[in-house]
Amino acid sequence: MSIKVTSVSKIYKTQKALNNVSFSADKGQIIGFLGPNGAGKSTMMKILTGFIKQNEGEVFVDEIDVLQNPLEVQKIIGYLPEHNPLYADMFVREYLQFHAAIFKVDKSQIEACIEKVGLTSEAHKKINQLSKGYQQRVGLAAAILHNPKVLILDEPTTGLDPNQLVEIRALIKELGKEKTVLFSTHIMQEVEAVCDRVIIIKKGKLLIDKKLTELKEGNQQVIEVTFDYKIEEQFVKRLENVVSYKNNYDNTWFITFESEEDMRSKIFDFAQENGLKILSLNTQNKNLETLFREVTA
Repeated sequence: MSIKVTSVSKIYKTQKALNNVSFSADKGQIIGFLGPNGAGKSTMMKILTGFIKQNEGEVFVDEIDVLQNPLEVQKIIGYLPEHNPLYADMFVREYLQFHAAIFKVDKSQIEACIEKVGLTSEAHKKINQLSKGYQQRVGLAAAILHNPKVLILDEPTTGLDPNQLVEIRALIKELGKEKTVLFSTHIMQEVEAVCDRVIIIKKGKLLIDKKLTELKEGNQQVIEVTFDYKIEEQFVKRLENVVSYKNNYDNTWFITFESEEDMRSKIFDFAQENGLKILSLNTQNKNLETLFREVTA
């Protein structure tokens, strides 16, 4: 097992950043690690890489105890943090040569790595001459240069244009065939395009750990309905097959149903029976973004 996290908690003074979090991951998995800002994602990643220590629990990477042997773990982990730390006055090749020396990697691998992340046309420049997107590629090149078993990516697609996104998605999917990839992002489309599994945390607690295919299965549908005036929650509760509901705006409700039947006709009938007028009625796809909003709201 590449990653094993058991009952991990981390406390900063009076704030509990992680609260009894447990999960595991095998080789060949790309895991979307999701949560709102302040959920504890970056804290968990820093613990996995040995940069900070947990207060409670155990963390193993490739069966190595991170707390006891952080340097050994760092040899087999590739890490791209959210705020990509680069030596901006160095040339791209010079910077990667520096990393190669640290990890005792043959310099012949540098050119292959540059080509893999799409840096060939920019490799002769200094890092401070590159756009944000290309700087992200330099950080990704440094993370994979030593061929790590585990790859931890914290917001890796920040600053990439749509064309670069497609290329980096393809690269991450290719890397995920032979490595364990923990991939943190706020862009749900990225997760749906790249990941096979999703972990969602909120306020340091693990809420969901499922395969992406499992999350998409089922008969749930989300319907957005706007009435001509604000109605009370007790009316919404009376609808059949309601799983959850949320009042985002004064007169608008997002209602989740568990049913194979299109529930829009039921809402229309319900409105007529109760003397309500509907101004708009739309079906939303039950996707990862919808689920994320439901569980983290």
